[in-house]
This record gives sequence, C-alpha cells and structure tokens, in this order.
Amino acid sequence: MPKSTPTRTRTHPRIRTRIRTRFTIWRASVTAVAVILTAAFLTPAAAQAAGRDSGTPRESRPVYSYAHAIRESVWVDTGLDGDGDGKTDRVAADIVRPAEPARQGRKVPVIMDASPYFSCCGRGNESQVKTYDAQGRVVQMPLFYDNYFVPRGYAFVGVDLAGTNRSDGCADVGGRSDIQSAKAVVDWLNGRARAYTSRTGTQTVEATWTNGATGMIGKSWDATIANGVAATGVKGLKTIVPISGISSWYDYYFARGAPLYGGGPAELAGYVESDAAKAHCAAVQKKLTDGSPRSGDWTPLWTERDYVKDAAKVRASVFLVHGMQDLNVRTKHFGQWWDALAKHGVKRKIWLSQTGHVDPFDYRRGAWVDTLHRWFDHELLGYDNGIDREPMADIERHPDQWVTSRVWPPQTTRTTVLHPAPGTGPGVGTLGLRPATGTSAFTDDPKLSETDWAAHLTAPTPEKAGFLTAPLTRDLRLSGSSTVTVTATPTTASAHLSAVLVDLGPDTIRDYADAAEGITTLKNRTCWGESTAGDSACFKETKAKTATVDYTVFSRGWADLGHYASLGKGVPLTPGKAYTMTLRLAATDHVVPKGHRLALIIAGTDKDLIDPPSTTPTLTIDLAGTTAGLPLVGGASAFTHATSGSTGRTPTPTDLNGVRVPGAARHVPA
Repeated sequence: MPKSTPTRTRTHPRIRTRIRTRFTIWRASVTAVAVILTAAFLTPAAAQAAGRDSGTPRESRPVYSYAHAIRESVWVDTGLDGDGDGKTDRVAADIVRPAEPARQGRKVPVIMDASPYFSCCGRGNESQVKTYDAQGRVVQMPLFYDNYFVPRGYAFVGVDLAGTNRSDGCADVGGRSDIQSAKAVVDWLNGRARAYTSRTGTQTVEATWTNGATGMIGKSWDATIANGVAATGVKGLKTIVPISGISSWYDYYFARGAPLYGGGPAELAGYVESDAAKAHCAAVQKKLTDGSPRSGDWTPLWTERDYVKDAAKVRASVFLVHGMQDLNVRTKHFGQWWDALAKHGVKRKIWLSQTGHVDPFDYRRGAWVDTLHRWFDHELLGYDNGIDREPMADIERHPDQWVTSRVWPPQTTRTTVLHPAPGTGPGVGTLGLRPATGTSAFTDDPKLSETDWAAHLTAPTPEKAGFLTAPLTRDLRLSGSSTVTVTATPTTASAHLSAVLVDLGPDTIRDYADAAEGITTLKNRTCWGESTAGDSACFKETKAKTATVDYTVFSRGWADLGHYASLGKGVPLTPGKAYTMTLRLAATDHVVPKGHRLALIIAGTDKDLIDPPSTTPTLTIDLAGTTAGLPLVGGASAFTHATSGSTGRTPTPTDLNGVRVPGAARHVPA
C-alpha cells in the first residue's frame, strides 16, 4: 500500500448546525465553525475524555487514524451459482476500518454501499471508481463515507454486486442475485455466512472486528439494493439510507403498461458487467430479455423485483432521500415505498429536494453530512442525540430554501376528489369540487411533451385537454401521491395516456431539465473527513442551477389504456368503446401559491418520457367519469378556502415559458 499521511491540517471541517424548528432555512454559523476547528485538533485521548466528561456520548468524533486504517478485501460466498460454472459465486467486499478499536478489543458498526458501478461507471459527481495497490487492497473508495466515518469509529464496506468488478456471477438487475450479493455480506458480518481471503482460495476469514450492526447507503441502483436487502428482513441490517432508489423494477421500465423511453434490464446488465461476466452470462441475459417484454405486461420477473410487496418484512429504519423532479428514478418509487413502510410501522425520515437525480451531497452538503452523521450515530451506535425527535421531513420549497414537517405527509392531508369541467371558453376547462358532465377530446401527438402542453395551457390546442382552477386566494399544498381516473373513448386499437399537474404562475425553480438536473459544479473544493495520498476527502463544490418560469409541472403519471383491466395482459382496444383507467401520479410535496392556478392536463404520448402507441388515436374524455384524487393538506375545506372569492374566467391565451424539454436520458439508474 502506498505510503500516506493524514491531512488534518489542510482539511476543512464540516460546518455543523441543528435543524430544530418546524420551518428552518439552514445557515452556516461562524460560531459553529470555530467550535469544530477547535475539536478538529484535539488528540484522540482528549476527544475521548471530552466524551466521558459529557456523560452519555451524543456524537462520534474523529479520534482514529484514517491513514493507518486497516484495508482488506474478502470474497463472500452467496450460495448461488448465477454464472452456471458449477461453483457458488463469491462477491468482493472491500473494507476500510479503524485499526485502534480491534487492538483495544472493541467492535465497530458498518456502513455499507453495495454497487454495480465501482469499476465500470463511477460514483458521485466526479465519477470516482475503486483503485487498488499492488497487493490488491483498496486505495480509493469512492465518495466521502470512508474518509469521514472511519475516523469516527465505523467500518466502511464497498461491495461489488455479482457480475461486476471483482465479483463472480452475473448481474440480474434487482433480482435474486443482486440482492443476495449484498445480503450475504450482511450475513457474514453477523457470523452467518462464509467468506474467503481470495476469489478462488480456500482460506476462510471471519468478521471478528464488527458487532454486526450495519447501515446501507447509496444512490440509484445502490439505493435500490438497500431497499431490496431491507425487504428480506435480514437480521443485523439496522438502517438504510436510499437516495433516489427504485422500489419496483417494473415501475422503472413501465407505467401501468406504458413503456418508459426504451431499454430493458438485459441492456442494463450488459452496461455494468465485468468482462468475465460478459463471457459467461448469456443465459442470464436471455432470461432477462424473455422475462421483460416491451408489451408492458407484468411477468414473474417483475414480481421477483418488487420490494414493495415485502415491506412488512423490513426491520431496518429508513432515511429516504429523493429529488421531486427525478425523471430517471421517478418519484412514484419513493411514494409507494414510503406508504408501504408507513403501513407497517417502519421508523422513517425523508428529504425531498427540487432537483432531479442528484445526491444531497451535491445540493445541501453541510446539512447533509451533519444529518447523516447524526442518523448513523443514533441508529448504529445508539447515541441519544435527539434526531429521532426532530421533524420527519425536510422539503426544499425554493432553491436552497428548506422547510420541515413534523410528520410526512402532514396529518391533516386528505385525498380530495376534484372534477374537470367545461370552461367558459372553448378548449380550456375548469377544475373544482363539483361533478360535471360533458366531453373533451384530444389527438395524440408523439412529437409533443408535457412542456409543450403546459406552455399552451391557457389556449385550446388539439393535443391536450387542460383544466384550471381560478387564481388561488390562499396557498394550497399537495403532499403525497395523486391519482387521475380517466374515462376515454379511443378511435384506434391502441392508446397511451398522460396526466400532469401544473402550478400555473411565475417562479424561480431548480432547472431540473438541465443536464446536471438542478446543480452547477464549481472548481473549488471542500473537504469532508481525512485524506490519504490515494483517497482525497475533498470534493468540488456546487451551487443551484435555476430557471425562471411561468409554470411548473410538479407531478406526472402515464398508462397504456390497453391495460385498463389488468397489468398482467394488455389487450387491443375497440374503437368507439369507452374505457376507464386510473393513472398513479408521482409523489410530491408542492405548494401552489396564492395568485397561481392549479391545473390538470390529460394528453397522450409524453415525448421522451413514454414511448408512443402503435397508432395515433383521438380520445374523447367523458368528464362525468374523470376525476383527480389529490393529497391536499387540509382536504376539501382547504381547496374551498383557496378558491373562494376568485373569478372563474378563462385566462387570456398566452405562450408560457418553462424549463426546456427534459431530454431522453439513457435508461441507467446511476
């Protein structure tokens, strides 16, 4: 291993603060900086003494050497033979742990990230990959977790999923092999599985240095694995921190039968597999292809990869993080997972940002590191630091402006049924509490997207049906998941539906449609932990990338009308026959401000977000059979108060400005 030295003297310590009030914007504190600068130069003995003097520990402190941490690799037997070579697969787990506790006879908890991206694609804003020395020991572990937490008495374990980097087996994209890759490591950490000192050798190794308490963390696919392992109920997994994670792989590729912009799990497996796996995993690739037809039908492959159904098995607490404008792993994933966990009484915490598919380290760095530190201290070390008594939810209301909610969704949230109705002018309807009659029609135009529809929301256009409230006289908050039930008569044998909710009014928001999905990466770096010559704890800073808009699309959902009766099998439609189907919209927490309008748009193909049907139908909507069930804080009375006293006149037709059309991203949860 290369010679390395600590970098305490040039490391910028984190800025710490506490978020205790219900509505708080995080600010840096000069006093806090001074306190942490003082603490950063305490000797280990002095820091430990400070902990003893204060009674019960409330915070783990950086008293252990990162430069002299133990770095080792083990290969854990999964018990599966995914590549069919007649031997059970072993997955590589690279470990960085403090040396001092083992010498003192004390055991440490584990923070673990199980990922397919440690060699092929990288992690974080700077696409870091694992690097190794001549003896095969890990030198650079991506991200800041090891730099920051190892000096504080945690071990960090980076697991290569089966079929990736230095692991055996095949990538099966959220299936049994993927989940078992990480679960087997949790089992080994708790003395229930076997590991070896090499990929092919016979010398076994035990995790005698850990107490088995494990917390999993990661973004996107990594977060998905954390969800899946938690859904097995494995003992020893105390908490998970899924950032932009998938909860059901069907919903990654389809929305109630409507195909979501191209690709499939076989393609994704090929994207991450090692060269060795590519040479031996053709059978697994074929199974993935055959089990995931682009018809949108639910198959047994999707049942295996649905973690929501197993939420009752979850023993771990969950600190969930998601961008409310994530069009890669859409927010339906966190919404249905959150609701299922709540149903079964799982301890939960949540952060919701205005970004797209972005890690909180890159949009709220100081508060994120502080909160994550306190969460792991509480969940893995058992420290009574009060985080469990703080508000459940942090929500970004405007760029870099955050509020909190004691519980999420708020206890006064009620599903409120709104009805679209004809307006006073042609082509622009209204949205209110009273049931309506009549019809509205549109013709699918696959060249147009939700931004095109919303830009012309106040004018009649042939590709959409729009329904607006009058200007609000009070703020109106939606918190949770919405549904839109549509009764539609198509003119062709196939049809796709889209429903989007729009906040019609001027605002400045994070530019989620930009390539960086709401952030700008800067050149300067700040440091979060200790560095070595081969693994820096210093990362490029970011700032919010904003856009000034006339409207904001804040929730969306899609469906294939041919799956109206069942997700198991889509059927051709009979032209001229009416069908009723419910679309499940993405979860959100959004306030439509006083003076703005709330709008519902119903249309066909949402360009670049779902694939078009095989025909180009015109659909006639029966307004009597069409409703929107919205999670309004305060319920129907809040809607009544927010719309009372306002005029219902049709707005003047105007071209409205929004974000650019969200691009057709490659279908990779990365």
